[in-house]
Amino acid sequence: MENKNFEYAGWKVNGFVALILFFAVLGGSIYLIVAGANCESMTWGPVMLVSGIVLALFSLIACKGFMLLEPNEARVLTFFGKYVGSFYNTGFWWVNFLMSAKNISLRARNLNAEPIKVNDKTGNPIMIGLVLVWKLKQDEIYRAVFDIDVAANPATGGVTQYARMNMLENFVAVQSDAALRQVAGCYAYDDNTADGDTVTLRSSSEEINDLLEERLSERLAIAGIEVVEARINYLAYAPEIAAVMLRRQQADAIISAREKIVEGAVSMVKMALDRLGDDGIVELDEERKAAMVTNLLVVLCADESAQPVVNAGTMHH
Repeated sequence: MENKNFEYAGWKVNGFVALILFFAVLGGSIYLIVAGANCESMTWGPVMLVSGIVLALFSLIACKGFMLLEPNEARVLTFFGKYVGSFYNTGFWWVNFLMSAKNISLRARNLNAEPIKVNDKTGNPIMIGLVLVWKLKQDEIYRAVFDIDVAANPATGGVTQYARMNMLENFVAVQSDAALRQVAGCYAYDDNTADGDTVTLRSSSEEINDLLEERLSERLAIAGIEVVEARINYLAYAPEIAAVMLRRQQADAIISAREKIVEGAVSMVKMALDRLGDDGIVELDEERKAAMVTNLLVVLCADESAQPVVNAGTMHH
């Protein structure tokens, strides 16, 4: 998109110098009014009186040209509807009073979006929320003022800074909701496969947050908004399936633990048989090896401690 924003390069005066000139002109106008009212001349009296009134009105109208800018503030200047530039110089200034200045804040703002219900890639309903830090780009405030519509105040016919920033906050909230739904629908909540390498909402937070920032930047670029940071701050199954999913997660955890236990038990049994055979401690036939393997697996894989039975006789009785 073409960036139509540019910095104001027109005539401007230090506000304190302009203020001194303003009081000088105002004082001169008061002097002319008083002198004209007391002048006995039928020619110069009215001239001085009218001149004083004109100068007083001019000086009062010229006050509209004073601007006070704090850090991270800007003014968008228009001259009878024509955009003439953006003003960024902080401090006290005076510009052409015939120009109108629209106040813009460049400070960062937060959006803490309430969790919304969406369906993930597998169709499961989940609750997901985000926190967003955003601000207007200094070199693209033209878009924030002229590319996004704002309802004017019916009483004054103008748009205040509060109304404009409130409109931008609403715009960010709507676009954030849309971007969050888009990202959440592209991935599953959790990975139920054995490899566990799939990108999911729960296990791949960095990748998901980076993608969310990218989608938000694309949607908010039309308003000249920069996404400073975007993070998912809430993620859970929807209440109607939360209990079922919890049981499934518990079952998956139990199965995974059992696999580890069985794998370790098999390796220990194999090691025991190999050591007995290599060291020649005892000779076991296949039947007794099978019985030994069964007993060891029962002992190692049981949930509770096994109670051994000691054989006090021979191996054959």
